[in-house]
Amino acid sequence: MSYCSLADFVTALERAGELSRISLPVATELQITELANREMKSPGGGKALLFEKPTIHGTVSAFPLLINAMGSHKRMAMTLGLNSVDELAEELELLMKAKPPQTFRDGWSLLRQGINLLHARPRHRKHGSAQEVVHLMSNPEDSFSLHHLPILQCWPEDGGRFLTLPTVYTQDPDTGVRNVGMYRMQVYDGSSTGMHWQIHKVAARHGKRYYERGEPMPVAVALGGDPIFPFSAMAPLPDGIDEILFAGYARKRSVELLSCLTVPLEVPAESDFIIEGFVHPSESKAEGPFGDHTGFYTPVDEYPVFRVTAITHRHNAIYPATIVGVPPMEDFYMGHAAVRIFLPIFKMNFPEIVDMALPAEGVFHNLVFVSIRKQYPWQAFKVMHGLWGMGQMMFSKYIIVVDEDCDVQNTSEVLFRFCANTDPQRDSIMTKNPSDSLDHAPSIANLGSHMGFDATRKLPSEGYKRNWPELVKMDPSVVTWADQFIASLRQSAS
Repeated sequence: MSYCSLADFVTALERAGELSRISLPVATELQITELANREMKSPGGGKALLFEKPTIHGTVSAFPLLINAMGSHKRMAMTLGLNSVDELAEELELLMKAKPPQTFRDGWSLLRQGINLLHARPRHRKHGSAQEVVHLMSNPEDSFSLHHLPILQCWPEDGGRFLTLPTVYTQDPDTGVRNVGMYRMQVYDGSSTGMHWQIHKVAARHGKRYYERGEPMPVAVALGGDPIFPFSAMAPLPDGIDEILFAGYARKRSVELLSCLTVPLEVPAESDFIIEGFVHPSESKAEGPFGDHTGFYTPVDEYPVFRVTAITHRHNAIYPATIVGVPPMEDFYMGHAAVRIFLPIFKMNFPEIVDMALPAEGVFHNLVFVSIRKQYPWQAFKVMHGLWGMGQMMFSKYIIVVDEDCDVQNTSEVLFRFCANTDPQRDSIMTKNPSDSLDHAPSIANLGSHMGFDATRKLPSEGYKRNWPELVKMDPSVVTWADQFIASLRQSAS
Protein backbone atom coordinates (compact mmCIF):
# COMPACT_ATOMS: atom_id res chain seq x y z
CA MET A 1 0.00 0.00 0.00
CA SER A 2 1.19 3.52 -0.76
CA TYR A 3 -0.14 7.03 -0.23
CA CYS A 4 -0.57 9.68 -2.91
CA SER A 5 -0.32 12.61 -0.51
CA LEU A 6 -0.03 13.41 3.17
CA ALA A 7 -3.81 13.95 3.16
CA ASP A 8 -4.18 10.37 1.93
CA PHE A 9 -2.17 9.15 4.93
CA VAL A 10 -4.20 11.37 7.27
CA THR A 11 -7.38 9.69 5.99
CA ALA A 12 -5.90 6.25 6.68
CA LEU A 13 -4.82 7.30 10.18
CA GLU A 14 -8.28 8.65 10.96
CA ARG A 15 -10.02 5.48 9.77
CA ALA A 16 -7.70 3.44 11.99
CA GLY A 17 -8.47 5.61 15.05
CA GLU A 18 -4.86 6.85 15.09
CA LEU A 19 -5.51 10.59 14.58
CA SER A 20 -6.69 13.46 16.73
CA ARG A 21 -7.83 16.64 15.01
CA ILE A 22 -7.28 19.94 16.83
CA SER A 23 -9.57 22.58 15.37
CA LEU A 24 -8.70 25.44 17.74
CA PRO A 25 -5.85 27.83 16.86
CA VAL A 26 -2.52 26.72 18.37
CA ALA A 27 0.74 28.69 18.05
CA THR A 28 3.69 27.31 16.10
CA GLU A 29 5.81 29.10 18.71
CA LEU A 30 6.29 26.47 21.47
CA GLN A 31 2.60 25.58 21.99
CA ILE A 32 2.43 22.83 19.35
CA THR A 33 5.67 21.39 20.77
CA GLU A 34 4.24 21.20 24.27
CA LEU A 35 1.09 19.40 23.15
CA ALA A 36 3.01 17.07 20.83
CA ASN A 37 5.62 16.29 23.49
CA ARG A 38 2.90 15.20 25.93
CA GLU A 39 1.29 13.04 23.25
CA MET A 40 4.58 11.39 22.24
CA LYS A 41 5.34 10.50 25.85
CA SER A 42 1.91 8.97 26.48
CA PRO A 43 1.65 5.14 26.48
CA GLY A 44 2.43 3.64 23.10
CA GLY A 45 3.24 7.02 21.58
CA GLY A 46 -0.29 8.42 21.67
CA LYS A 47 -1.92 9.52 18.41
CA ALA A 48 -0.97 11.56 15.40
CA LEU A 49 -2.04 15.20 15.79
CA LEU A 50 -3.49 17.30 12.97
CA PHE A 51 -3.48 20.99 13.88
CA GLU A 52 -6.06 22.46 11.52
CA LYS A 53 -5.33 26.09 12.43
CA PRO A 54 -1.67 26.51 13.36
CA THR A 55 -0.84 30.17 13.91
CA ILE A 56 2.28 32.12 12.93
CA HIS A 57 2.71 35.16 15.17
CA GLY A 58 -1.03 35.00 15.86
CA THR A 59 -2.15 34.63 12.22
CA VAL A 60 -3.76 31.35 11.15
CA SER A 61 -1.69 29.58 8.50
CA ALA A 62 -3.24 28.49 5.22
CA PHE A 63 -1.75 25.03 5.79
CA PRO A 64 -2.67 22.50 8.51
CA LEU A 65 0.21 20.82 10.36
CA LEU A 66 0.63 17.07 10.99
CA ILE A 67 2.91 15.84 13.76
CA ASN A 68 3.61 12.47 15.45
CA ALA A 69 2.38 10.73 12.31
CA MET A 70 4.89 7.88 12.72
CA GLY A 71 5.08 7.97 16.51
CA SER A 72 3.91 4.44 17.34
CA HIS A 73 4.68 0.90 16.23
CA LYS A 74 1.26 0.67 14.57
CA ARG A 75 1.61 3.94 12.67
CA MET A 76 5.12 3.02 11.54
CA ALA A 77 3.71 -0.19 10.09
CA MET A 78 0.92 1.82 8.45
CA THR A 79 3.57 4.03 6.86
CA LEU A 80 4.77 0.92 5.04
CA GLY A 81 1.25 -0.38 4.38
CA LEU A 82 1.90 -3.39 6.65
CA ASN A 83 0.57 -4.92 9.83
CA SER A 84 4.11 -5.09 11.21
CA VAL A 85 7.48 -3.75 10.06
CA ASP A 86 8.82 -7.28 10.52
CA GLU A 87 6.99 -8.24 7.30
CA LEU A 88 9.31 -6.00 5.27
CA ALA A 89 12.32 -7.38 7.14
CA GLU A 90 11.26 -10.90 6.15
CA GLU A 91 10.95 -9.81 2.50
CA LEU A 92 14.46 -8.34 2.52
CA GLU A 93 15.81 -11.50 4.14
CA LEU A 94 14.19 -13.65 1.43
CA LEU A 95 15.62 -11.38 -1.24
CA MET A 96 19.17 -11.61 0.10
CA LYS A 97 18.96 -15.38 0.58
CA ALA A 98 17.33 -16.03 -2.80
CA LYS A 99 18.39 -19.35 -4.38
CA PRO A 100 17.13 -21.31 -7.38
CA PRO A 101 13.58 -22.39 -6.47
CA GLN A 102 13.09 -26.02 -5.50
CA THR A 103 9.30 -25.97 -5.19
CA PHE A 104 6.36 -24.06 -6.65
CA ARG A 105 6.11 -22.12 -3.38
CA ASP A 106 9.77 -21.14 -3.63
CA GLY A 107 9.24 -20.03 -7.22
CA TRP A 108 6.20 -17.94 -6.31
CA SER A 109 8.11 -16.22 -3.50
CA LEU A 110 10.99 -15.46 -5.85
CA LEU A 111 8.60 -14.15 -8.51
CA ARG A 112 6.92 -11.89 -5.97
CA GLN A 113 10.27 -10.45 -4.95
CA GLY A 114 11.07 -9.84 -8.61
CA ILE A 115 7.82 -7.94 -9.07
CA ASN A 116 8.59 -5.83 -6.01
CA LEU A 117 12.03 -5.04 -7.45
CA LEU A 118 10.39 -3.78 -10.63
CA HIS A 119 8.51 -1.27 -8.46
CA ALA A 120 11.84 -0.03 -7.11
CA ARG A 121 12.62 1.73 -10.39
CA PRO A 122 11.22 5.27 -10.37
CA ARG A 123 9.10 6.69 -13.16
CA HIS A 124 9.37 10.18 -14.58
CA ARG A 125 6.48 12.59 -15.07
CA LYS A 126 6.25 15.97 -16.74
CA HIS A 127 3.62 17.29 -14.35
CA GLY A 128 2.70 16.53 -10.75
CA SER A 129 0.66 17.65 -7.77
CA ALA A 130 3.75 19.08 -6.10
CA GLN A 131 3.74 21.93 -8.65
CA GLU A 132 0.06 22.82 -8.69
CA VAL A 133 0.94 26.16 -7.09
CA VAL A 134 4.23 27.84 -8.06
CA HIS A 135 6.04 30.68 -6.30
CA LEU A 136 9.30 31.93 -7.83
CA MET A 137 11.57 34.01 -5.63
CA SER A 138 12.65 35.93 -8.75
CA ASN A 139 9.11 37.27 -9.20
CA PRO A 140 8.89 40.61 -7.33
CA GLU A 141 5.10 40.52 -7.50
CA ASP A 142 4.92 37.24 -5.58
CA SER A 143 5.22 37.83 -1.83
CA PHE A 144 4.99 34.15 -0.82
CA SER A 145 7.95 32.98 1.27
CA LEU A 146 9.05 30.51 3.92
CA HIS A 147 7.28 32.70 6.47
CA HIS A 148 3.93 31.46 5.11
CA LEU A 149 4.67 27.88 6.16
CA PRO A 150 3.74 26.86 9.74
CA ILE A 151 7.38 26.14 10.64
CA LEU A 152 7.88 25.44 14.33
CA GLN A 153 9.92 27.14 16.95
CA CYS A 154 10.26 23.96 18.95
CA TRP A 155 11.98 24.89 22.23
CA PRO A 156 12.49 28.16 24.17
CA GLU A 157 16.25 28.49 23.53
CA ASP A 158 16.14 27.48 19.85
CA GLY A 159 17.89 29.90 17.50
CA GLY A 160 14.70 30.30 15.48
CA ARG A 161 12.21 28.26 13.50
CA PHE A 162 13.32 24.92 12.07
CA LEU A 163 12.05 22.62 9.37
CA THR A 164 12.24 19.31 11.20
CA LEU A 165 10.98 16.72 8.70
CA PRO A 166 12.47 17.70 5.33
CA THR A 167 13.83 15.23 2.81
CA VAL A 168 16.84 16.87 1.16
CA TYR A 169 17.80 15.89 -2.40
CA THR A 170 21.40 16.35 -3.59
CA GLN A 171 23.49 14.87 -6.37
CA ASP A 172 27.14 13.91 -6.75
CA PRO A 173 28.52 16.35 -9.37
CA ASP A 174 30.89 13.73 -10.75
CA THR A 175 28.73 10.60 -10.93
CA GLY A 176 25.21 12.06 -10.87
CA VAL A 177 24.29 9.65 -8.06
CA ARG A 178 21.37 10.93 -6.00
CA ASN A 179 21.20 11.11 -2.21
CA VAL A 180 18.16 11.75 -0.04
CA GLY A 181 18.94 12.81 3.51
CA MET A 182 17.17 14.42 6.42
CA TYR A 183 18.80 17.51 7.91
CA ARG A 184 17.21 20.16 10.06
CA MET A 185 16.91 23.58 8.45
CA GLN A 186 16.90 26.81 10.47
CA VAL A 187 14.93 29.59 8.81
CA TYR A 188 17.02 32.78 8.55
CA ASP A 189 14.54 34.82 6.53
CA GLY A 190 11.81 34.31 3.93
CA SER A 191 14.19 32.91 1.32
CA SER A 192 17.15 31.33 3.14
CA THR A 193 17.83 28.63 5.71
CA GLY A 194 20.71 26.79 7.27
CA MET A 195 21.52 23.30 6.02
CA HIS A 196 22.63 21.18 8.96
CA TRP A 197 24.47 18.38 7.20
CA GLN A 198 27.29 17.14 9.39
CA ILE A 199 30.73 16.28 8.03
CA HIS A 200 29.96 12.54 8.00
CA LYS A 201 26.84 12.91 5.82
CA VAL A 202 26.68 12.12 2.11
CA ALA A 203 25.30 15.59 1.29
CA ALA A 204 28.35 17.14 2.96
CA ARG A 205 30.53 14.99 0.69
CA HIS A 206 28.61 16.27 -2.33
CA GLY A 207 29.00 19.82 -1.05
CA LYS A 208 32.75 19.39 -0.72
CA ARG A 209 33.02 18.43 -4.39
CA TYR A 210 31.02 21.51 -5.43
CA TYR A 211 33.27 23.62 -3.21
CA GLU A 212 36.35 22.19 -4.93
CA ARG A 213 34.80 22.93 -8.34
CA GLY A 214 33.77 26.45 -7.27
CA GLU A 215 30.17 25.84 -8.34
CA PRO A 216 26.87 26.47 -6.54
CA MET A 217 25.27 23.24 -5.35
CA PRO A 218 21.65 22.58 -6.42
CA VAL A 219 19.45 21.35 -3.58
CA ALA A 220 15.77 20.41 -3.45
CA VAL A 221 13.75 19.90 -0.29
CA ALA A 222 10.53 17.87 -0.32
CA LEU A 223 7.93 17.98 2.43
CA GLY A 224 4.98 15.63 2.79
CA GLY A 225 3.72 13.18 0.23
CA ASP A 226 3.96 9.48 1.03
CA PRO A 227 5.42 9.12 4.57
CA ILE A 228 7.79 6.47 3.20
CA PHE A 229 9.95 9.34 1.90
CA PRO A 230 11.12 10.75 5.27
CA PHE A 231 11.53 7.21 6.58
CA SER A 232 13.71 6.28 3.58
CA ALA A 233 15.77 9.45 4.08
CA MET A 234 16.72 8.47 7.63
CA ALA A 235 17.01 4.71 7.05
CA PRO A 236 20.50 3.16 7.49
CA LEU A 237 20.90 2.18 3.84
CA PRO A 238 24.37 1.12 2.67
CA ASP A 239 26.26 3.96 1.02
CA GLY A 240 25.37 4.18 -2.65
CA ILE A 241 21.92 2.60 -2.36
CA ASP A 242 19.32 5.03 -3.73
CA GLU A 243 16.70 5.95 -1.14
CA ILE A 244 14.13 6.36 -3.93
CA LEU A 245 14.73 2.77 -5.04
CA PHE A 246 14.18 1.58 -1.47
CA ALA A 247 10.99 3.67 -1.19
CA GLY A 248 9.61 2.15 -4.39
CA TYR A 249 10.45 -1.37 -3.20
CA ALA A 250 8.96 -0.81 0.26
CA ARG A 251 5.70 0.79 -0.96
CA LYS A 252 5.39 -1.75 -3.83
CA ARG A 253 4.73 1.08 -6.26
CA SER A 254 7.24 3.03 -8.29
CA VAL A 255 8.02 6.54 -7.09
CA GLU A 256 7.01 9.10 -9.70
CA LEU A 257 9.65 11.80 -10.05
CA LEU A 258 9.23 15.33 -11.29
CA SER A 259 11.87 17.77 -12.56
CA CYS A 260 12.31 20.87 -10.42
CA LEU A 261 11.67 24.25 -12.02
CA THR A 262 14.85 26.12 -11.05
CA VAL A 263 17.42 23.42 -10.18
CA PRO A 264 18.55 20.33 -12.15
CA LEU A 265 17.14 17.80 -9.69
CA GLU A 266 14.14 15.47 -9.48
CA VAL A 267 11.74 15.10 -6.56
CA PRO A 268 8.64 12.98 -5.82
CA ALA A 269 5.72 14.32 -7.84
CA GLU A 270 3.30 13.56 -4.98
CA SER A 271 5.03 15.80 -2.42
CA ASP A 272 3.00 18.41 -0.60
CA PHE A 273 5.74 21.07 -0.80
CA ILE A 274 8.97 21.46 -2.78
CA ILE A 275 11.59 24.06 -1.85
CA GLU A 276 14.26 24.59 -4.51
CA GLY A 277 17.52 26.47 -4.30
CA PHE A 278 21.29 26.47 -4.12
CA VAL A 279 23.99 26.15 -1.49
CA HIS A 280 26.96 28.34 -2.41
CA PRO A 281 30.29 26.74 -1.47
CA SER A 282 31.81 29.76 0.24
CA GLU A 283 28.75 30.85 2.23
CA SER A 284 28.11 29.67 5.78
CA LYS A 285 26.30 31.11 8.76
CA ALA A 286 25.82 30.53 12.47
CA GLU A 287 23.14 27.85 13.01
CA GLY A 288 21.49 26.93 16.30
CA PRO A 289 21.11 26.42 19.15
CA PHE A 290 18.55 23.65 18.69
CA GLY A 291 16.83 21.34 21.18
CA ASP A 292 18.00 18.06 19.68
CA HIS A 293 17.27 14.33 19.90
CA THR A 294 20.08 14.04 22.45
CA GLY A 295 17.78 15.76 24.92
CA PHE A 296 20.13 18.76 25.09
CA TYR A 297 20.54 21.92 23.07
CA THR A 298 23.23 21.57 20.43
CA PRO A 299 25.32 24.74 20.35
CA VAL A 300 25.73 27.37 17.65
CA ASP A 301 28.05 26.34 14.81
CA GLU A 302 28.75 27.32 11.20
CA TYR A 303 26.77 25.51 8.50
CA PRO A 304 26.05 26.09 4.78
CA VAL A 305 23.34 28.56 3.74
CA PHE A 306 20.53 27.39 1.47
CA ARG A 307 19.24 30.14 -0.85
CA VAL A 308 15.66 29.46 -2.01
CA THR A 309 14.78 30.02 -5.67
CA ALA A 310 11.26 28.54 -5.73
CA ILE A 311 8.54 27.11 -3.49
CA THR A 312 5.84 24.95 -5.03
CA HIS A 313 3.03 23.03 -3.40
CA ARG A 314 -0.13 21.13 -4.09
CA HIS A 315 -3.62 22.50 -3.48
CA ASN A 316 -4.75 21.72 0.08
CA ALA A 317 -1.19 20.85 1.13
CA ILE A 318 -0.45 19.64 4.67
CA TYR A 319 2.80 20.66 6.37
CA PRO A 320 4.63 17.76 8.11
CA ALA A 321 6.67 18.29 11.27
CA THR A 322 8.21 16.48 14.17
CA ILE A 323 10.00 17.48 17.35
CA VAL A 324 13.00 15.95 19.07
CA GLY A 325 14.16 16.21 22.67
CA VAL A 326 14.29 14.11 25.82
CA PRO A 327 13.18 10.60 24.76
CA PRO A 328 10.90 8.91 24.01
CA MET A 329 9.81 10.91 20.98
CA GLU A 330 8.43 10.12 17.52
CA ASP A 331 11.93 9.41 16.22
CA PHE A 332 12.26 6.45 18.61
CA TYR A 333 9.59 4.55 16.68
CA MET A 334 11.19 5.48 13.36
CA GLY A 335 14.58 4.28 14.60
CA HIS A 336 13.13 1.07 16.03
CA ALA A 337 11.46 0.29 12.70
CA ALA A 338 14.73 0.94 10.83
CA VAL A 339 16.63 -1.52 13.04
CA ARG A 340 13.93 -4.20 12.61
CA ILE A 341 13.79 -3.79 8.83
CA PHE A 342 17.54 -3.73 8.22
CA LEU A 343 18.44 -6.44 10.73
CA PRO A 344 18.79 -8.97 7.85
CA ILE A 345 21.58 -6.81 6.37
CA PHE A 346 23.44 -6.86 9.68
CA LYS A 347 22.90 -10.62 9.90
CA MET A 348 24.27 -11.06 6.40
CA ASN A 349 27.53 -9.46 7.56
CA PHE A 350 27.46 -11.09 11.00
CA PRO A 351 25.58 -14.43 10.86
CA GLU A 352 25.97 -14.88 14.62
CA ILE A 353 23.69 -11.90 15.35
CA VAL A 354 20.24 -12.90 16.63
CA ASP A 355 18.71 -9.50 17.38
CA MET A 356 19.56 -5.85 17.93
CA ALA A 357 17.94 -2.97 19.79
CA LEU A 358 18.55 0.74 20.19
CA PRO A 359 16.74 1.60 23.44
CA ALA A 360 15.05 4.99 23.70
CA GLU A 361 17.39 6.06 26.50
CA GLY A 362 20.34 5.78 24.13
CA VAL A 363 18.89 8.32 21.66
CA PHE A 364 19.95 6.21 18.66
CA HIS A 365 23.75 6.23 18.81
CA ASN A 366 24.58 6.17 22.50
CA LEU A 367 23.56 2.60 23.36
CA VAL A 368 23.20 -0.59 21.31
CA PHE A 369 22.16 -4.04 22.54
CA VAL A 370 23.15 -7.08 20.45
CA SER A 371 22.42 -10.77 21.07
CA ILE A 372 24.60 -13.41 19.39
CA ARG A 373 25.00 -17.18 19.05
CA LYS A 374 28.40 -17.50 20.62
CA GLN A 375 30.68 -20.17 19.20
CA TYR A 376 34.26 -19.15 19.96
CA PRO A 377 36.37 -16.98 22.30
CA TRP A 378 36.13 -13.20 22.07
CA GLN A 379 33.41 -13.42 19.44
CA ALA A 380 31.55 -10.59 21.17
CA PHE A 381 34.49 -8.24 20.57
CA LYS A 382 34.62 -9.24 16.90
CA VAL A 383 30.95 -8.20 16.57
CA MET A 384 31.58 -4.87 18.33
CA HIS A 385 34.46 -3.95 16.01
CA GLY A 386 32.43 -4.96 12.98
CA LEU A 387 29.46 -2.82 13.96
CA TRP A 388 31.68 0.20 14.66
CA GLY A 389 32.85 -0.08 11.07
CA MET A 390 29.37 -0.03 9.50
CA GLY A 391 27.97 3.34 8.40
CA GLN A 392 26.09 5.20 11.11
CA MET A 393 26.94 2.45 13.62
CA MET A 394 30.36 4.10 13.90
CA PHE A 395 28.70 6.59 16.28
CA SER A 396 27.57 3.90 18.75
CA LYS A 397 29.06 5.04 22.05
CA TYR A 398 28.28 1.88 24.03
CA ILE A 399 27.64 -1.64 22.71
CA ILE A 400 26.52 -4.43 25.03
CA VAL A 401 26.66 -7.98 23.62
CA VAL A 402 24.57 -10.72 25.27
CA ASP A 403 23.75 -14.37 24.57
CA GLU A 404 20.97 -15.43 22.21
CA ASP A 405 18.56 -16.34 25.03
CA CYS A 406 18.48 -12.71 26.23
CA ASP A 407 15.68 -10.52 24.83
CA VAL A 408 17.43 -7.33 23.73
CA GLN A 409 14.05 -5.60 23.32
CA ASN A 410 13.72 -5.85 27.11
CA THR A 411 16.11 -3.25 28.57
CA SER A 412 15.65 -4.60 32.09
CA GLU A 413 16.72 -8.09 31.02
CA VAL A 414 19.80 -6.77 29.20
CA LEU A 415 20.89 -4.70 32.19
CA PHE A 416 20.43 -7.75 34.44
CA ARG A 417 22.75 -9.80 32.20
CA PHE A 418 25.17 -6.87 31.90
CA CYS A 419 25.49 -6.49 35.67
CA ALA A 420 25.57 -10.23 36.36
CA ASN A 421 27.82 -11.51 33.56
CA THR A 422 30.60 -8.95 33.33
CA ASP A 423 33.88 -8.46 35.11
CA PRO A 424 34.57 -4.79 34.29
CA GLN A 425 38.27 -5.16 33.53
CA ARG A 426 38.07 -8.45 31.63
CA ASP A 427 34.90 -7.82 29.65
CA SER A 428 35.24 -4.22 28.49
CA ILE A 429 37.10 -2.64 25.61
CA MET A 430 37.65 1.00 24.71
CA THR A 431 38.49 2.34 21.28
CA LYS A 432 38.71 5.60 19.33
CA ASN A 433 36.25 6.36 16.57
CA PRO A 434 34.43 9.28 14.97
CA SER A 435 31.60 10.52 17.18
CA ASP A 436 28.25 12.05 16.37
CA SER A 437 28.53 15.81 15.74
CA LEU A 438 25.58 16.27 18.10
CA ASP A 439 27.30 14.49 21.00
CA HIS A 440 28.32 17.19 23.48
CA ALA A 441 30.33 14.86 25.74
CA PRO A 442 33.62 14.52 23.76
CA SER A 443 36.25 17.18 24.39
CA ILE A 444 36.72 17.66 20.62
CA ALA A 445 33.77 17.75 18.25
CA ASN A 446 33.35 14.67 16.01
CA LEU A 447 36.11 12.74 17.82
CA GLY A 448 35.46 10.47 20.77
CA SER A 449 35.95 7.10 22.43
CA HIS A 450 33.59 4.14 22.32
CA MET A 451 33.19 1.30 24.80
CA GLY A 452 32.02 -2.28 24.40
CA PHE A 453 30.95 -4.84 26.99
CA ASP A 454 30.90 -8.61 26.61
CA ALA A 455 27.98 -9.78 28.74
CA THR A 456 27.91 -13.28 27.26
CA ARG A 457 28.68 -16.53 29.10
CA LYS A 458 32.43 -17.02 29.37
CA LEU A 459 34.19 -20.03 27.88
CA PRO A 460 37.12 -21.94 29.40
CA SER A 461 39.14 -20.87 26.34
CA GLU A 462 38.56 -17.26 27.40
CA GLY A 463 40.39 -17.95 30.66
CA TYR A 464 37.29 -18.68 32.75
CA LYS A 465 38.31 -21.70 34.86
CA ARG A 466 35.22 -22.04 37.01
CA ASN A 467 31.91 -23.60 35.99
CA TRP A 468 29.60 -20.96 34.53
CA PRO A 469 26.31 -21.16 36.47
CA GLU A 470 22.95 -21.91 34.90
CA LEU A 471 20.28 -19.20 34.81
CA VAL A 472 17.41 -19.94 37.20
CA LYS A 473 14.43 -21.06 35.11
CA MET A 474 11.25 -23.03 35.75
CA ASP A 475 10.56 -26.33 34.01
CA PRO A 476 8.58 -25.59 30.80
CA SER A 477 5.88 -28.14 31.69
CA VAL A 478 5.20 -26.31 34.96
CA VAL A 479 5.03 -22.99 33.11
CA THR A 480 2.40 -24.47 30.78
CA TRP A 481 0.46 -25.83 33.74
CA ALA A 482 0.50 -22.43 35.46
CA ASP A 483 -0.80 -20.71 32.31
CA GLN A 484 -3.70 -23.17 32.11
CA PHE A 485 -4.38 -22.95 35.84
CA ILE A 486 -4.56 -19.13 35.80
CA ALA A 487 -6.80 -19.22 32.73
CA SER A 488 -9.21 -21.58 34.50
CA LEU A 489 -9.29 -19.32 37.56
CA ARG A 490 -10.17 -16.31 35.38
CA GLN A 491 -12.87 -18.30 33.62
CA SER A 492 -14.37 -19.35 36.95
CA ALA A 493 -14.30 -15.76 38.21
CA SER A 494 -16.15 -14.50 35.12
